[in-house]
Amino acid sequence: MVDILHRVGIKSSLSVVYKALATREGVAAWWTNNTSGEGRVGGTLEFSFSADGVEIGGFEMKILELHPAELVRWQVLNGPAEWIGTTISFELKLEGDYCIVLFKHQGWKEPVEFMHHCSTKWAIFLMSLKSLVETGTGRPNPNDVKIDNWN
Repeated sequence: MVDILHRVGIKSSLSVVYKALATREGVAAWWTNNTSGEGRVGGTLEFSFSADGVEIGGFEMKILELHPAELVRWQVLNGPAEWIGTTISFELKLEGDYCIVLFKHQGWKEPVEFMHHCSTKWAIFLMSLKSLVETGTGRPNPNDVKIDNWN
């Protein structure tokens, strides 16, 4: 198994970053505008992505853990085959004036080319999260940075 790992510092409190990660409204403001579902442990969130007005795919995540100001953890129930069964977590810790987000997308069976793409896109969306919290404006899909023909 292989994992995608990222670390980003956000000049903010743990509680503000946690709210952006743990709520449907928060995630919609930095990952994808088209977000629905319930933000509770055991609930599911659905995320759809589009490019040029056309839907290009989506994910269904089960919320496994929500620990205020500490951790958000999801399991992928539906989406691209490479993602199904993987887990996504955001661990939070405070260092000085920064909330450090330790991001993990764990359980990939092998480092296929799509994983390379997803790693770059996760970095872009984590920077969108940083922008949202620090400036009030994120760049969720469909307004995210496009990196290739996969988007």
